Amino acid sequence: MTMATREIVEIIRNPASVDESLRRRLVEALLTPSQPHKITYEEFLAWADEDTYAEWVNGEVIMTSPASKRHQEICLFLGQIVGIYVKEKGLGETFIPPFQMRLEHSGREPDLLFVASDHLQRLKANYLDGPADLVVEIISPESDARDRGEKFTEYEQAGIPEFWLVDPEREQAEFYQSNERGRYSPTPLDGGVYRSKAIPGLWLRPGWFWQIPPVIQTLQELGVV
Repeated sequence: MTMATREIVEIIRNPASVDESLRRRLVEALLTPSQPHKITYEEFLAWADEDTYAEWVNGEVIMTSPASKRHQEICLFLGQIVGIYVKEKGLGETFIPPFQMRLEHSGREPDLLFVASDHLQRLKANYLDGPADLVVEIISPESDARDRGEKFTEYEQAGIPEFWLVDPEREQAEFYQSNERGRYSPTPLDGGVYRSKAIPGLWLRPGWFWQIPPVIQTLQELGVV
């Protein structure tokens, strides 16, 4: 038992016997913000399980909120059409949560990530060790600032070539591709269609996110079934 703990116990047991200086020290201790406990990424992986809504950033655990129904519907739709397209074309692997992507100072859990065939050696048993080739984040009110700010910067600096931001509340989709300086540039639609650079031949209509079509119908349009 530390000295501070013994003092607190004494105050609880005999409040009348405690002098004023000790009372002030206790008040100061209670009012002083506690320092976050730093852990390694390996400790984070050992602690977290499939039901843990959390990410690892600069040694700290950042808890996140469970996803909404609409969020999950879009995530599942994307996972199905992109996953099947990539598999049928032999282009690499796709993952949806729970699956971590380890960057230099963070362990993020994107709503979808794609790893090209040339980079499959980055895949470990339960996380991707390094940047994906495409990352998708579906924005929620709780994650808006984090997705548009921290993650945008992290993904750009990590060299992730392509980043999609899907905002169900605003019914708005933003598509970014790295330019020659390694900075994200917004990519315009081509006749109402977005064409991916990271996944050759893949295209989609942003309207699919707001009015999700049948998966089989979508895959037929994409020419993979």
